[in-house]
Amino acid sequence: MARADSELTTAERSGVAQRATWVSVAVNLVMTVVQLIVGWLAHSQSLIAHGLHSFSDLLSDFLVIYATRQSAHPADQAHPYGHARVETAATLVLGFSLVLIGGGILWESGMRLQHVEVLPAVEISAFWVAVATVLAKEGLYRYLIAVGKRLRSQLLIANALHTRADAASALVVVVGIGGALIGWGFLDLLAAALMGFMILRMGAELAWGAIKELIDTGLDESRVEAIRGSLLATPGVLGLHELRTRRMAHQALVDAHVLVDPRISVSEGHRIAESARARVLREHPEVLDVLVHIDPEDDLDIDLASVARLPGRTALLAELMPLLSGLPEPQRVILHYLNGGIEVELFFAHADFADASDLQRAERTVAERLQTHPTIRSAHVNWRFAPK
Repeated sequence: MARADSELTTAERSGVAQRATWVSVAVNLVMTVVQLIVGWLAHSQSLIAHGLHSFSDLLSDFLVIYATRQSAHPADQAHPYGHARVETAATLVLGFSLVLIGGGILWESGMRLQHVEVLPAVEISAFWVAVATVLAKEGLYRYLIAVGKRLRSQLLIANALHTRADAASALVVVVGIGGALIGWGFLDLLAAALMGFMILRMGAELAWGAIKELIDTGLDESRVEAIRGSLLATPGVLGLHELRTRRMAHQALVDAHVLVDPRISVSEGHRIAESARARVLREHPEVLDVLVHIDPEDDLDIDLASVARLPGRTALLAELMPLLSGLPEPQRVILHYLNGGIEVELFFAHADFADASDLQRAERTVAERLQTHPTIRSAHVNWRFAPK
């Protein structure tokens, strides 16, 4: 039985992507040669322009092959999140190259339109090559987009969209050459100009998409809300804030602050965080990693500057011990930094107090002594039973 696409290893993903790209290389190589030769012999400027575009497809295919090989490398010390951003950089290069090629074709067509009366007549062979180009490019697009969506590869999808734009522009070339054949010679040049504009626009969209990823633009709202739901559904998570996402080629990185009961142990809080992380990774295969920060309270609602001024454990214990004079030495002291203040829990050995009333008197004594303390808001005295 074939494995699910989400179970493919990085190396297997790279192999599938490269095979698809080599198919694209073969198709584009044939179409480039045919279009340039026939376009030159048949005097069709739009077919020559489209041949140059197919040549740019060849360059982009080799760029895809290089990028997919590089992005398949595992994480290392210099790239702890892996090499997936190589795909993003390659998409950016591809986008800029299309802008330049489209702009060049648009400029050349505009220049020739100023002297359309001296251009030689277009021959019928250019028309049939243009029709064959439309069919070949559309078939290649359907193949590449299927593989790109299967692998969730933005670069392969970008290359497929590039091929679809090539098919659409070839259709424009068919119309332009057809018009030239019935006597409207300027239509061949208009088709070339329109094709140049389409290429330029597609390149700008690809480049802008890559730039947004490189500047850590977040996932779309629906996907963010789905991830939020997974985190909130984790047992032990009481709330969520500061959920942030960013793309990394075909994957995404997530970090979030989750609220837990402020009086549970550090180890239990860590377990809740790991459970939340595992849940997101399980329910959202496109997520590469999740960083979960545990909060005992919503730190967006408190004055972080005042919290930073609270004394640390060593300094606080030095202030606290004189206030406990006359009482047994506590076996354990737990500090809760909550709501801009400190709550103290003192644990004494069971043998230190005769009964619960002695324990309550000790708690009242401690509370009275701490009334003037600037940061400790409350203190609780407890028995500590010996572990079994």
